[in-house]
Amino acid sequence: MIQHVFTIKTPGRQLINITREITNFVKNAKIATGLCNIFLHHTSASLIICENSDITVQEDLENFMKRLAPDSSSQYAHSVEGPDDMPSHIRSVLTSNSISVPITNHQLALGTWQGIYVWEHRLASHERKITATIIGEI
Repeated sequence: MIQHVFTIKTPGRQLINITREITNFVKNAKIATGLCNIFLHHTSASLIICENSDITVQEDLENFMKRLAPDSSSQYAHSVEGPDDMPSHIRSVLTSNSISVPITNHQLALGTWQGIYVWEHRLASHERKITATIIGEI
């Protein structure tokens, strides 16, 4: 088992592509076959596998979430950190903070148009800690 812990600074609410960081980790690990688990240590951001070719997919996802979990809604009791606090937690629960991707022939077995993203749900910039763990065979 091999583990890599890193942080990223998000610019605020948007998707941040971390595929290259994870791909490099897998390449350097020299694991032929296995599984790479990526875990995000936060409750107001999430991890997703998403279309990596057409930016309008990401825009549509964000617009959908704005309707589903609007900021500053009077329906939320929790707002300790501001109007985007509870909506960020809702978005995180509806998505995920952990994903697993197979490793085949020393590389991530992602589809042609798939990328791994941190989806920052807060409006302001945050530092996000990520742990990637590989279990597999050389």
